[in-house]
Amino acid sequence: MNDALRFSQADLGNALAQCAGYVAASPWGSPATLFALVPTAVLAQQAPGVVDPDDDSVLSPVVQESGDVDLETLLTTVSWPEAVVGCAIVNEITVLPPEAETTLDDAFEPFLADPDAADAAALDAAHAHPERREARLIAGVLRTGQRLALLSLRATPDDEPGIESDLRTHPSLAPNVLDALASTF
Repeated sequence: MNDALRFSQADLGNALAQCAGYVAASPWGSPATLFALVPTAVLAQQAPGVVDPDDDSVLSPVVQESGDVDLETLLTTVSWPEAVVGCAIVNEITVLPPEAETTLDDAFEPFLADPDAADAAALDAAHAHPERREARLIAGVLRTGQRLALLSLRATPDDEPGIESDLRTHPSLAPNVLDALASTF
């Protein structure tokens, strides 16, 4: 789609912020949410009642029903029509401080012969770590190669008000998730 070439990194960021806003209304503990990213002009043309006439966003996220399918299966089986110029996912994760790496290594090393057991041990260690933080990872890609991942930390009683509305990013945030999303095109 030639129009996809006109989408900027900022357009992707704005669409991901919309995804984050949509999921913010969901309770913590909700399953991952997958979104198709569609040019707002195309969506307005094909489904005029869906788009607010005052919506000036370039891309519109459209929630995809995924049922009870796990995230890995979902990302390996989804395919998109040409009108979809990108996709995004919002998934809850546990964030640990860098110094927790040793704790995780110690937890899963005895199980390296069994990858499932090693993953389970690492998850248990992460969930038991006293400095863990729950967060929502918002990751998205466009067909043209733009990629972006954002992080929204769950507020704790010690946090300043509004922490959950803060979106953070880093160039090396969630490369595997971004690769998995890109592989759906």
